[in-house]
Amino acid sequence: MIAAPGLIDSRTESMMRFFSKLIAPLVFFIAYGLFRSSVKQGSLKKHNFVMKLFRFAADNGDKRALSVYGHLLHFRGEGVENRIQGGIYLQQAAEKGDLKAQYQMGRIFEEGFEHYFKADPVKALAFYQQAAEQGHHLAIKRLCDAYADGELGLQADPRKADQWLARMPQL
Repeated sequence: MIAAPGLIDSRTESMMRFFSKLIAPLVFFIAYGLFRSSVKQGSLKKHNFVMKLFRFAADNGDKRALSVYGHLLHFRGEGVENRIQGGIYLQQAAEKGDLKAQYQMGRIFEEGFEHYFKADPVKALAFYQQAAEQGHHLAIKRLCDAYADGELGLQADPRKADQWLARMPQL
């Protein structure tokens, strides 16, 4: 059977998705190297190119790209739509186990953001705990404070606050 010009059969499309997911970590590595490089620092062309690379890697499921690109969009992006999209990428990274994204999602759900991320202390607590269990020092500090002061829907429990404090990594 001959396909109409411009149409891609499902097998080819599936192979392209597989290949994209396969190279996403490499694309992230290149994007991150360029992002950190001092070459053409401040160049709009470089910035746009790097952001496209981050987006490609994030859209193809790379956990680190989801975290970095999400952070850039949410905390440095212009406009509410970009910031919401950044939060969505961060949430995907957090669900894949990225401890930095888990901490950031704790913050986002603690404070809420626009109409998309409603303040939810239960979700905030869950994300903080996930990050803290992996040793994220700011998440551990937030849990110490939450247990000490009875925040995030918790009862004040100095013993649990001390238990989290004992897990604080030495910086």
